[in-house]
Amino acid sequence: MGSRSHPYSGDGNHTKSYYAASANPSPERPELVGDHHIDICIVGAGYSGLSTGLHLVEKGYKVAIIEGARVGWGASGRNGGQIVNGLNASLQTIKKRYGQDTATFVAGLVQEGGEIIRERISTYNIQCDLKDKNIFTGLTSAHMKELEERMKLWASYGLKNQEMLDRDQLRKYVNSDLYTGGMIDHSGGHMHPLNLALGEAAAFERNGGIIYEMSAVTDVDHKVTQPVVRTARGSMTCKTLILCGNAYLGHVVPTLTPRVMPVSTQVMATEPLGEARARELIPSDACVEDIRYILDYYRLSGDKRMLFGGGTVYGGADPSNIKAKLQRNMDKVFPQLKGIKIDYAWSGNFALSFSRVPQMGRIGGNTYFAHGYSGHGVTGSHTFGRILAEAVHGDMTRFDVFARVPWYPFPGGRMFRVPYSVMGSWWYSLRDKMGM
Repeated sequence: MGSRSHPYSGDGNHTKSYYAASANPSPERPELVGDHHIDICIVGAGYSGLSTGLHLVEKGYKVAIIEGARVGWGASGRNGGQIVNGLNASLQTIKKRYGQDTATFVAGLVQEGGEIIRERISTYNIQCDLKDKNIFTGLTSAHMKELEERMKLWASYGLKNQEMLDRDQLRKYVNSDLYTGGMIDHSGGHMHPLNLALGEAAAFERNGGIIYEMSAVTDVDHKVTQPVVRTARGSMTCKTLILCGNAYLGHVVPTLTPRVMPVSTQVMATEPLGEARARELIPSDACVEDIRYILDYYRLSGDKRMLFGGGTVYGGADPSNIKAKLQRNMDKVFPQLKGIKIDYAWSGNFALSFSRVPQMGRIGGNTYFAHGYSGHGVTGSHTFGRILAEAVHGDMTRFDVFARVPWYPFPGGRMFRVPYSVMGSWWYSLRDKMGM
C-alpha cells in the first residue's frame, strides 16, 4: 500500500493568474465519491494526463481522470505558454550519456509535441491564441557559439527549421539592445496554456472520457493485479493505472518521490500595451527565451500584454515578491517598460529530474508513469502522453526506449538536494555572467 497524503491545492481553484482571468468557460466536474471500476484510470488532469487520456479514448478505451483540484491547476495552466522543441538535456548530452542510438531516437521525436498540440487545436477547434515561431537569444559570443553548434547538430539529424540571427536581424523579431544575436525556430510557437488544457479536457469528455475534479489522491495501491486509487470520499479500481501527477504527485507514491524535485518558476502579465506598442517590442509576435542557465522567457498575450517569466526556486517555494523579482529582469530587456503596471503575477512548480531527461516507466505490473520534463513540459508531456497510450494499446516500442534510460537520484538525497541544486545554479549563473 502507498502512504497517506493530504490535499495540496488549497481550495482547488486556479491560482490568480492572467490565464485564469482570461480562461474560456469550463464546467465544474464532480468529485469522486463512492467506489468505482474502469478500464484505465489516470491521476492528474494536466497535459500528460489529458494527452494520454485523449489518445486512449480516441482508440475506444474507457478512461477516467482523477484530478486533485481543477483541470490544468498545476504547471499546465500556469506555464509560459511556449511551444519549445527539444528536451532540457541537449541531443549532444544524450548522445554522450546514452549512446548514438538513443540520441537518434530522441531527435526523431523532439518536434512531435508541438505537432500534437497543433493537431489537437485544429481537430477540436480549441481557442487558445496559437501563434508560430520561437526565438532563442544570446547575450555573449559564447552563447552565439552554443546556438550555432545546436543548429548544426539538429540539422545533422534532419531538423532544419532553425535559422541564425545576427544582432541586426534579431532586432526585426525582438526590439531589445540586450542581445548579441539569436536563433529562430520556425516550428516553435506559443499559446494560452490553460485554455489549451481546458480544450483538451473538453475533447476527452466529448470522446467518452470522465474527469473527476477536487479529488486529491490519498493512497495508491499499485502492487495488486488491479490497481486501486483512493481519495477522501471514493476509490477507483482499474485494469491499468497511469500516474501523471508530475511535480504535484507529492509523497502519494513513495517509489517515485526521490526521482524528481519540484522547482517553482514565476510569470507576470503587464497591463494591455496596445497593438502599436506591443509590435514595437516584439515585431514578430514570436515567443522568446534566452539561453542562460537561469533564463528569461517572454511573449505577447492575445490581448497584447507582455507575459514575462523566469527565475527558479528549488524545492518549489514561492518567492516573497514575484513582481519585484521579474520587473528587474524585464527592465533590462525592455527599459521602455520601466514603471509599467503589472496586473498579474504568479508562480507554479515543474518537476526537475537530476539528468534533465524526462522519465517514463512502470511500477508493478499495470501501473505506468511519466514525469520530470524539467521545464520543457508543454511539448514533452504531449509526446509522452502519446507514447504512454501506445504502450497501453500494446505497442511498447517507444515506451521501452525511455523506460530503459537510467535515472539518477539527486546528490545528498531529499534532505540536501535543494542546497546542492542551488550551488550548481550559482556556478552556471557565474559562467553566464563571465561569458563562459
